[in-house]
Amino acid sequence: MRFEYNWKSLLAGTLAGAVSGLFGAGGGMVLVPLLTFLATIPDSDIFSTSVSIILPVCVVSLLFSLSGSSVSWISVLPYIIGSVLGGIGAGIWGKRIPTVWLHRGLGIFILWGGIRYLC
Repeated sequence: MRFEYNWKSLLAGTLAGAVSGLFGAGGGMVLVPLLTFLATIPDSDIFSTSVSIILPVCVVSLLFSLSGSSVSWISVLPYIIGSVLGGIGAGIWGKRIPTVWLHRGLGIFILWGGIRYLC
């Protein structure tokens, strides 16, 4: 895969970072559709590319969110452990799921979340 830098890549990254920072949501729900439409990345690599982009976004958001926050690391530790286990499972089994089903699943998840927050 070649390195791609243009205004579309900058836009996709900026929107993913803004969603992650403002809403505390994974910017991947914005980044996956943006990469699908704006980038020249093969569909089979969209989700893994999104994960590699989201990691530094999440670290930056975490640092800004925890500065001046009363959240204790002990209270979030079970979520961190669960997230790591989920990430390992997804890394092992995710490549076996057809890309079209991953896109559909993400779309359903985004719709469900949107409806839940609107109601």
